[in-house]
Amino acid sequence: MDWKGWCCGCAAALNALSAMAAEVEPATISRPEGARSYLRVTPQPLPAGKRPLVILLHGHGGSARQLLGLGTGAAPLSEWMAISDREGVLLAAPDGARGADGKPGWRDCRADAAGNPQTDDVGLIAAIIRREVAEGGADPYRVYAMGMSNGGMMVFRLASEMGEQLAAFSTVGAAMARHTGCVAPSRPLSALIIAGTADPVVPYAGGEVSLFGVKARGEVIGVADSAAFWRRLDGLADIPHASVQLAHRIPGDPTRATLTQWGGDGAARRVQLLTISGGGHVEPSAAHRVGALYTHVLGHQSHDAEAAELAWKLFQSQRRLDVR
Repeated sequence: MDWKGWCCGCAAALNALSAMAAEVEPATISRPEGARSYLRVTPQPLPAGKRPLVILLHGHGGSARQLLGLGTGAAPLSEWMAISDREGVLLAAPDGARGADGKPGWRDCRADAAGNPQTDDVGLIAAIIRREVAEGGADPYRVYAMGMSNGGMMVFRLASEMGEQLAAFSTVGAAMARHTGCVAPSRPLSALIIAGTADPVVPYAGGEVSLFGVKARGEVIGVADSAAFWRRLDGLADIPHASVQLAHRIPGDPTRATLTQWGGDGAARRVQLLTISGGGHVEPSAAHRVGALYTHVLGHQSHDAEAAELAWKLFQSQRRLDVR
């Protein structure tokens, strides 16, 4: 569900990427289903010591190249390229396998999502993390994951089934499965969950995932319920620590962004929910704007937050408490 091929200012975005120093190189890793590919992003010059690693997962029908802004169309999560340069962060963006519908995606927790590939994507991500820790200088205490749409739902699965290998996670345009095929989560993790209330693909209040009337994509619980699940697992009070409406940047933007946080700041566990009132199926961004056709089909994009920067603000304070 990464339909961002219609964008304004794509040339400017690509020129900005070309000016960055981060090195992007393709990598492959052997899996039972065959060779799987991912893009490895290494900041240049390479900082000394162990470095944070962020796993980035594209949406259904997307690709690693598109997510990183290396294809055509707007790529809001390509802001991670700038973060990599500025903060010395390693990035790994794998490509999903093709499912029964012929589109690349992920085997997330939706047991009723026809068309999802039947690959062991948890095993794939675990193998990438092992390689990047052993060969790429990644810090096993600082491994994070972020994904959009189907990629976000896959991140929920990673948090559920390999939470002991993550320090925190973030999802955009995603919610937890109503009919799950996953092991129940048991590992407390900090989380940033981002979603629009007018998302036409993944309903904010929960229900059937659909696109253009096609509904064989399974059902999800509500976004607020997904946040509440992780709040309870983290042992946080149900009363938010803070809830603020972000500054409104553009008068013509019909959306409003509210950030609610359970748990205090600092290294302690916390859950954040960024609700984009009137927002559609798109990552909020001021720097990477989708075009008019995308907005017409999949809803409005908020100017009031930069999804990747918000995720990094959470991630950089979080560490794994143990390594096995």
